[in-house]
Amino acid sequence: MQAALALPEPKKVDLADTVKQLKQARSAKTTGPYKHLMTGVSYMLPVVVAGGLSIALAFAFGGIYAGDKEGTFAWALMKIGGGTAFALFVPVLAAFIAYSIADRPGLTPGLVGGMLASTIGSGFLGAIVAGFLAGYFTKFLNDKIQLPDTLQGLKPVLILPFISTVVVGLLMIYVFGPPVKTILTLMTDWLNSMRESSAIILGVILGAMMAFDMGGPVNKAAYTFAVGLLSSKIYGPMAAVMAAGMTPPLGLALAAMLFKNRFTADEREASKAAVVLGISFITEGAIPFAARDPFRVIPSIMLGSAVTGALSMVFGCELLAPHGGIFVLPIPNAVQHVFLYAVAILIGSAVTTVALYFSKKPIK
Repeated sequence: MQAALALPEPKKVDLADTVKQLKQARSAKTTGPYKHLMTGVSYMLPVVVAGGLSIALAFAFGGIYAGDKEGTFAWALMKIGGGTAFALFVPVLAAFIAYSIADRPGLTPGLVGGMLASTIGSGFLGAIVAGFLAGYFTKFLNDKIQLPDTLQGLKPVLILPFISTVVVGLLMIYVFGPPVKTILTLMTDWLNSMRESSAIILGVILGAMMAFDMGGPVNKAAYTFAVGLLSSKIYGPMAAVMAAGMTPPLGLALAAMLFKNRFTADEREASKAAVVLGISFITEGAIPFAARDPFRVIPSIMLGSAVTGALSMVFGCELLAPHGGIFVLPIPNAVQHVFLYAVAILIGSAVTTVALYFSKKPIK
């Protein structure tokens, strides 16, 4: 008892720590193809962020034709962002999907397959196909090829990369690349020709997906779809996805501040941190609230995010950087129609707050 009394008081776990623990637990449970896809996306993201912000700065210094005047500072930024970083992120996605499946021997066929997807025109969809193809084929070769101990060192640096690179490359050129390119072209043409009604529908779907499981597989599917379209210079879905991912924590925080009798003392305290997580585009900040009352909270945040996504698409908002939350808004040209974009986020957060007022009952 004396030893127990001598221990320091346990630290109070705040919302940010809770969210971190929940994300780690969710990641630990992730297995199979979804895990491999998310590994590729996590390595790809820094490349996309750096490229998107470089393009935005190029537009800020050189205007809409920043890449045309060779030798200028704006041209150099466009070369860094659009010409290099955005050209790299498709191969990086494929490479690290393959790496997640087959470890280091999968990197080379993944990179080559991803680069072929980019040059063929099958984009991020082709990169996903190439990544899984390279990873599983390399893993198959590694399991099947048996060599004497003296020659084992040749497998990861010579035999596996060479055979898998040639096979994956040929399959991408002759088998998978052309049909995937056709699918991507049809999808790109549809997105570019969207009218107001179809833009609303797409915004509603993407927004609701972002709020449905708050960082889970459905959320990540919408996010990956939007990030992948950046390579095709389609920036509208990315704006809708990030805005819709910000509103669940923001709406919950506002509701907890305004309608105190509908939330516990812990939830009201956590609402302060939820604001920071919300403006930082960390949708997982809503998980502790949803875990306590899922049947009322989840439909409410889905409604607010669906409205946000629809408004973002209708307003014609576009986003060049796939992360950063509110902190990318001041960067010139990172967001098109930045005022309307902020309006969409505020309206969506307000809709979430009102929905929570009617769905949640006062706590006795």
